[in-house]
Amino acid sequence: MEFVFFAFLALVVALIIFGILGSAKRRKELSAWAVSKGWRFSSSSDYGFDERFPGFECLRQGSDRYSHNLTEGSLAGIPLLAFDYHYETTSTDSKGRRQTHHHNFSATILQSRVPLKPLFIRPEGFFDKITEFFGFDDIDFESAEFSRKFYVKAADKRWAYDVIHQRTMEFLLSMPHYTIEFSRSYMIAYRGSTFSIGEFESALELLKGIQDRLPEYVVKQQQGAS
Repeated sequence: MEFVFFAFLALVVALIIFGILGSAKRRKELSAWAVSKGWRFSSSSDYGFDERFPGFECLRQGSDRYSHNLTEGSLAGIPLLAFDYHYETTSTDSKGRRQTHHHNFSATILQSRVPLKPLFIRPEGFFDKITEFFGFDDIDFESAEFSRKFYVKAADKRWAYDVIHQRTMEFLLSMPHYTIEFSRSYMIAYRGSTFSIGEFESALELLKGIQDRLPEYVVKQQQGAS
């Protein structure tokens, strides 16, 4: 019995050490990436980060929310952020025992050159097809392939169609898939996982590509609305 206990203890200690070493390696890699781009890096935890971006629901889930491993810089003159994010949720099992669940993911935020309206885009999943069967549909587009692969929601459907025109649909289909949200001044791209450096870069490229493809009439319309 003692052997089992000490074996378990040794396993826990090994996992803790492995986690610490992995975190240190990630900080070192992200710092080197930021320096190579001429950007700034901080490993500090920011517990007020969600208050800076109240329009993004993904940053307001659960409790004990904070960003860390934050990179700040600019892409073609547009301010950007790339970061890891943590939050907690709790559940109760059949015996009434409370359990805490830690959630970690990465994201990139790109400031917008013009005011935006809320828009939500993500890869379509199995349950989306079930809810569609019961009439809870998302926004459909002329491209059947795009409508099949992406779930899109917006209070203003005209805005969704203006932003996601043919060129943007083709661009989104050609890029790695992320969940994308618009707030008034920013765009965010994320997944439910921690990014590699390559994923940070493709997420930033995705957000910039959407901005670059905003039609001129939309840009002028939104500049007039600011």
